[in-house]
Amino acid sequence: MSRMRVTISFVVAGVVLVIALGTPAISQTPKSGGTLNITQREDLPQGFAIHETQTSSTVWPSMPCFNNLVVYDPAKKVESFDTIVGDLAEKWSWQDNYRNLVFFLRKGVKWHDGQPFTSKDVKFTFDMVREGADAPAKLRINPRKDWYTNVDSIETPDASTVVFHLKRPQPSILMMLASGYSPVYAAHVPPASYRTSCVGTGPFKLKEWRKGEFVEYVRNPDYFIKGRPYLEGLKYVVIVERGTRTAALQSGAVDVSYPGETSKTQAEQLKKAVPQLVVTPVSENVNNNVIMNIKKPPFDNLKIRLAVSHAIDRRALIQAVYQGGGVIGAAMAPKPHAFWGLGDKELTALPGYGNAAEEKARAKKMMAELGYSPEKPLKVEMVTRAIAIYVDMASFVINELKQIGIESTLKQIETAQWHAMAVRGEYQIGANLTGLGADDPDGNFYENYACGSPRNYTHYCSEQVTKMIDQQSQEIDQKKRLAMVYAIQKKLEEDAARPILSWRMDYFTHWPHVKGLVVQNNVYNFGRMQEVWRDK
Repeated sequence: MSRMRVTISFVVAGVVLVIALGTPAISQTPKSGGTLNITQREDLPQGFAIHETQTSSTVWPSMPCFNNLVVYDPAKKVESFDTIVGDLAEKWSWQDNYRNLVFFLRKGVKWHDGQPFTSKDVKFTFDMVREGADAPAKLRINPRKDWYTNVDSIETPDASTVVFHLKRPQPSILMMLASGYSPVYAAHVPPASYRTSCVGTGPFKLKEWRKGEFVEYVRNPDYFIKGRPYLEGLKYVVIVERGTRTAALQSGAVDVSYPGETSKTQAEQLKKAVPQLVVTPVSENVNNNVIMNIKKPPFDNLKIRLAVSHAIDRRALIQAVYQGGGVIGAAMAPKPHAFWGLGDKELTALPGYGNAAEEKARAKKMMAELGYSPEKPLKVEMVTRAIAIYVDMASFVINELKQIGIESTLKQIETAQWHAMAVRGEYQIGANLTGLGADDPDGNFYENYACGSPRNYTHYCSEQVTKMIDQQSQEIDQKKRLAMVYAIQKKLEEDAARPILSWRMDYFTHWPHVKGLVVQNNVYNFGRMQEVWRDK
């Protein structure tokens, strides 16, 4: 069978996909050599243990070490089913009406310690992530277990073949497998060791992690793609303070910004100071949202949760905090930045998305009916991560809620404690950012809204919504699935499950000598760096 790029069809069952890793269309011949200095906003909170993390602070500096079964084409700006290409899998085949997914693996691939890569590693990884009955290892925290809840078993007929047997059709499992959140681990390496070191198959090998300072990689001379990577090394420089990060980029101390951390105003200032800098406005596939613990008073009361949603002026947030660098949307990012989001017409009918004055008046009335007002406020603690972009948003939300009779004190939580705290439900209300590893409803709904999911921080649980999520997941007709996804998003907002405030825009910035780095519409998926080269 010839190697070609094809489009996935959701109508014909049993389609065979044969995809080779694409090479970016470039006007210059790539040069080999050199090292890039890349911005890292904080120390790696989970080390290189991507399967135990919920933040780009781990994924961004860890991706160069790893490979996936499949990835999003590094040459394409917008991710979709059509841009998925092979990585450790050379090709794959759907069988039995999207119930069996067969991967045919590359041969001759080696782990960084010289051990051979085989189907055993794939089975080990995803049995562990899905917490299968016979899984040989267990993760300390498992944010994406629910991505793979539909996997019934994983079979390895031979060393280069893996079969994912699904309980029901689920075409979109490929979208999740292509995410930067889905690397393959080595079966012979204890999963806990990834918290401090990294043995992967990726284009770069870990040289040193000096905690709080930098992560340094060197080129993998045995990488399975001939001629890749182009660079001799990468160095991720930890710069915690926002102004210092901007200054480091402006001065050339670092070559590449951190994804999702450059605001519109910062980009404008950088461009004015250094006109040759390359600035790319791009969707992050990350939203600002409010998490409320539904299991604890006072937010076990739907009326209070809805009042919170009605109270927050989403358009003012985008203008005041992000200087216009964001868009309005519900649980899925809106077009043209993504595919599944509700349009303006549907949004304005939902709590908090209409006329700001009318929405706030409605919120005040709801709180008054419960006995609260700005003069007699409900007092709560607002938690957020101790990162500037989180604190900015939290401060705005606190001011909005104060106007309707909710008085909040702000508590900042370090990243290393944030996710565990949220999973355990040790909070009342929080200002949160949620990033989606793939622009697909399954990756979002199962992870963030499914009953019992570790990343369902609010503990929202609806049997009706669960059925709706399962139904859309197995729908092969994309038009029908889109209508189902719209209905789910409306229901989530009506239940104030996790009010979405806006979808973030990044103004990703790098120096012009950085070539081959195509910024994608998802901060979690373009950090492999195997196609990047230095023209200097």
